[in-house]
Amino acid sequence: MKVIVVGCGRVGSTLAGLLAAEGHDVQVVDRRGPAARRLPDSPRIRFHEGNGFSRAVLRAAGIEHADAFVAVTSGDNSNIVCARTAKETYRVPIVLARIYDPRRADIYRELGIPTIASVRWTVHQIHQMLLHRHLSPELSFGNGETLLVRSEVPDYLIGRRLTEFDVDGEIRVVEVTRAGRSLVPAHSTPARAGDLVTFAVAATALGRLRGFLDKELGT
Repeated sequence: MKVIVVGCGRVGSTLAGLLAAEGHDVQVVDRRGPAARRLPDSPRIRFHEGNGFSRAVLRAAGIEHADAFVAVTSGDNSNIVCARTAKETYRVPIVLARIYDPRRADIYRELGIPTIASVRWTVHQIHQMLLHRHLSPELSFGNGETLLVRSEVPDYLIGRRLTEFDVDGEIRVVEVTRAGRSLVPAHSTPARAGDLVTFAVAATALGRLRGFLDKELGT
């Protein structure tokens, strides 16, 4: 995966190091050149000095081919502009942004950009969101330990009870949207083709949920 991280503070540099160690290519952008000293020595990490919303800088970072973009600067306004540029101008598939002022959350939500507030920001959570790209969180609770995510029901579960997804203490089906109408499933409610399912899931169980959803593909 090719990832651009804008902001080379503690979160940005740690995330870049983690992704690089896993074999991903990471381009880090920060307007302060000395920030590069935070980065680990890795051939998979390249640093770019400049603003994260500068098209020249973003093109130098290879944004046209980026799989994901993460804005983690110290300012909400900068993160909004960077994230919008990545999503609307360059159509990057995954765009995540840090937010300090929760009153700005609606702005990001209207733009379709998942956010995490600084008080519940962890490298682990962003890492999970990047890897489980089809499980975009709709909402998080507490310090991000529990998430609401939505996904279409896989074909292999059609006709079977939705509760077969449930894993005690980790995953639970809490809502189904079917033919445009929402319902809270009963224990015996079967899955139907086209169902959009909402799961309450522990952040640490995203991998297990992804395994369920990808089971029929053998991945």
